[in-house]
Amino acid sequence: MSLKNIDIYFKTDLKSKMMKYKSIKAIHMVLGAFIFLSFVSCVKTLEDIKPNIIFIMVDDLGKEWISCYGSESITTPNIDKLAETGMQFNNAYSMAQCTPTRTSLLTGQYPFNTGWINHWDVPRWGVGYFDWEKYTTFASLMQSAGYRTAAAGKWQINDFRIEPEAMKKHGFDDWCMWTGGEGTNPPSHKRYYDAYINTHEGSKTYTDEFGPDVFTDFIIDFMKKNKDNPMMIYYPMVLTHLPLTTTPDEPNVEGMEEAFPAMVRYTDKIVGKLVGAIDDLGIRDHTVIIFTTDNGSPRKATGIRNGVLTPGAKAKTTEPGLCQPFIVNCPGRVPEGVKSNALTAFVDMFPTFAELGGAKLPTGTKLDGKSIAKVMLGQDTEGPHQWICGMGHGAARLTPEGVAPVQEFTHRSIRDKQFKVFIDDNREIVELYNLEADPLEENNLIDEKESYKKEMDKFQAILDAMPQKDAWPKYRPRAANPWDMEVKVKSR
Repeated sequence: MSLKNIDIYFKTDLKSKMMKYKSIKAIHMVLGAFIFLSFVSCVKTLEDIKPNIIFIMVDDLGKEWISCYGSESITTPNIDKLAETGMQFNNAYSMAQCTPTRTSLLTGQYPFNTGWINHWDVPRWGVGYFDWEKYTTFASLMQSAGYRTAAAGKWQINDFRIEPEAMKKHGFDDWCMWTGGEGTNPPSHKRYYDAYINTHEGSKTYTDEFGPDVFTDFIIDFMKKNKDNPMMIYYPMVLTHLPLTTTPDEPNVEGMEEAFPAMVRYTDKIVGKLVGAIDDLGIRDHTVIIFTTDNGSPRKATGIRNGVLTPGAKAKTTEPGLCQPFIVNCPGRVPEGVKSNALTAFVDMFPTFAELGGAKLPTGTKLDGKSIAKVMLGQDTEGPHQWICGMGHGAARLTPEGVAPVQEFTHRSIRDKQFKVFIDDNREIVELYNLEADPLEENNLIDEKESYKKEMDKFQAILDAMPQKDAWPKYRPRAANPWDMEVKVKSR
C-alpha cells in the first residue's frame, strides 16, 4: 500500500472512530440526564414530605410545674429541651376542665357551639356520648389526607361498653385508651397501676403494669410500624390527674408534696422517651411534636412560678386555669428558641393539622379555630386571632336525651394580648384586667371601665356575637343501660 493510501486509510478510520465516539458520548449524556432526572423525581425534599404530628396533652398541669415556664418547684429537662430547640407559646388557651377541652380540641369548635360545656365523664354519667355522626374529629380529617392515626391515654367521652369501636368510628386506626371510670365496674377506675384499658381486643386490666408505660409503649410501637407513612398521633396522658400515685422511679413517695412532683417528673421522662424513639426511627426532621396540658393543676397542688406561690387553678377561668404551656418542636421546620406571644386556643388545632397535612376542611361545619401553621413554621409572628376565649362550667343535669347544662349561658373569659374580661352566667362583663401590667389578675378595673371604653366596647361586641344560649350536646336516642344514672330532669 502506498503512503498516500495509508494516509487516506488512517484518516478515514480516525474519522469513523471519532463519529462513533461522539455518538456514544451523546448517548451517555442522554442516558445520564434521564437517570439524574428520574432520581430527582423520585427523591422528595423535606418540604415535600407530609409531617408526622404527635400531640401530647398532660392531664391537669399548669405552667407552674414546667421549668421552662418559670417553675421553681421542679425541673423538667426533657420538656425544656423541646422549648429550647423549638417554639414556646405564652398565650395558648384550653378550657377550664377536661371534657370541654377535649371536645374543642377534637372538633375545632368552642363548647358553646358543640354543647360540651361541662366535665361530662361519659362512662360515669351514662346516657350521653360523643357521637361520631354529629361531630367530625381531627382524626377523621387526617385520615382523609392519607394519615395513619392513633390515640392513647384518656378519652372519657364515649362508653366503650356501649360502642367498643367508638375510637375507630371517630377516625383512629388504632388506640389504647383508659376507659374512664365506668359505673358499676370498679376495676375501670384504675388508670395507673393495674390500669383498665380498651384496645381493638376489648377492655381488660393490665395487671402489675403502670398505665402510662402501657400507653407510651403503644405509641412507640405504632410509630415503628408506620414510620414510612404520615402519622397523626393523639396522646392525652392520664398523668398528672389525681388520685396521687407513686411511679416506677419513685415507689415510696407519699402525699401531695412528694407524690405530685414525682408524677410530673415521670411525665417529663415519658416526653424524653418519646422524643428518643422519634430520633431512633430517623423521623425527627419531619415530626411535629406538640406538648401542652388540658387545664390548670389540681387545686391542692401549689407550685412556685417566677417567685410566686401559684395554687392549682383547675376549673377556674383565671390565667393559671386557662393559659397552658404549649410547645412546638420540629428541627428544620419549626424555628429554634422562639417565644411566641401569638394568641391561640385549642380550637385552632383542627385547622392547623389540616394545613400541615394537606387535608381539606369539611364543608358545612363552621369552625371557631383558625390555623396557626404559619406561626409554628416561623412564617408569621402575629397569628390569626384578635381574641381567644376560655369557658368555665356550670351544673349539669340528666335528660332523656343525655347530659345537659342547668343554666342557658356559661361564664367565660375573653382576652386579647393585653386585656382580659370575665363574663358571668348572666352574660355581663364583671371583671377587667390589664394582663400586661397585672399578670396575676389582682387589680379589677371594672369600676374604671369608662377609662377603658375602647376595650370594653371591643369585648362587648365579641360577647354579643356569641350565641345567646349555649348549645346542648347532639345525641342520637338509644336504649337505657343498667348502669345509667337516673334521669330526674325533663328535656328543654
